[in-house]
Amino acid sequence: MSARKTALVVAPGRGTYGKNELGSIARLHGARFADRIANFDAQRRDRGQPTVSELDGAERFSVATHMRGDVAAPLIYAATILDFLSIDREAFDIVAVAGNSMGWYSALALGGAVSVADGFRISNAMGLNSQTHGPGGQILLQVVDEDWRLVAGLREKLLALVADIGSRPGHALALSIDLAGMLVFAGNEEGLAALLAETPPTPGRDPLRLAGHGPFHTPLMFGSSDKAKAELPSSLFGFPALPMIDGRGHIWRRFATDPAEVWDYTFGHQILAPYDFALSVQVAVKEYAPDVIILPGPGDTLGGAIAQALIGIEWQGLANKADFAARQASDPVLLSMGRAEQRGLVTAG
Repeated sequence: MSARKTALVVAPGRGTYGKNELGSIARLHGARFADRIANFDAQRRDRGQPTVSELDGAERFSVATHMRGDVAAPLIYAATILDFLSIDREAFDIVAVAGNSMGWYSALALGGAVSVADGFRISNAMGLNSQTHGPGGQILLQVVDEDWRLVAGLREKLLALVADIGSRPGHALALSIDLAGMLVFAGNEEGLAALLAETPPTPGRDPLRLAGHGPFHTPLMFGSSDKAKAELPSSLFGFPALPMIDGRGHIWRRFATDPAEVWDYTFGHQILAPYDFALSVQVAVKEYAPDVIILPGPGDTLGGAIAQALIGIEWQGLANKADFAARQASDPVLLSMGRAEQRGLVTAG
């Protein structure tokens, strides 16, 4: 038998459970993980919420329902954690975990800092708490060209513009998430309107207002942070079993971690300050040199951001989109469990 490959596992965040994922939790995991799903359902039922099974088993996907924070968060967590538990540990040695934005709550459970059940409790509560914020939202802007290389000077121009807008009276605007090839900015309505009016030309796509998203990872989320700290005690947290790389690029190691500090970061800085997803991936691959990166479901939309983060540091010679595509065709470095052909390379049996 060949030696196990080392793997970094990256948990996806909001926007990944879509129309194509409807029914996937029951289809992929209903038989093997019935007890886990029953626990998730019971937690939702106890709060008077529709269960994961009911939402996943809906006759049709509803943007108004399934994309809402208090619904999207538990569905994404359930799909992610059950995919993680399906990884063939005889084939892969998981060396570290990370996550994007809301995916950090999943990463806590993947890394063992909280139990699977408590990870669901946290994700479910934060799906509801994420709707507690000042008025505003998020806008996504692309900063790479068609070859996935940074457009010279564009990132700096956008950050300077956002800083200027955010300093104006009545305007709130700041970087929310760094996705390597895309930047997400968040703020109040005045700040977002100014950004849309003054943004310089960007490649690939027009600026996109993210439907149903609040001003995540900014001080406008103070209500969410306050509710989280009041509702979710530090006693839920323990020492991680695996290294966890957070949205600052900080590594939480098993024997050098204070669980209370993870709690404080999770419901403080992680909610109120920018989430540097690109840096988290870059730190993880530099520190742990994994053979592969595994992206659990739902979906696979985070794959591009992971690839662009690798290209940003020319990891293993990857300098552009063509390099990444060639590597994926010959010896895949990114295994997305949302893709059937790659899922088969990751799961047992």
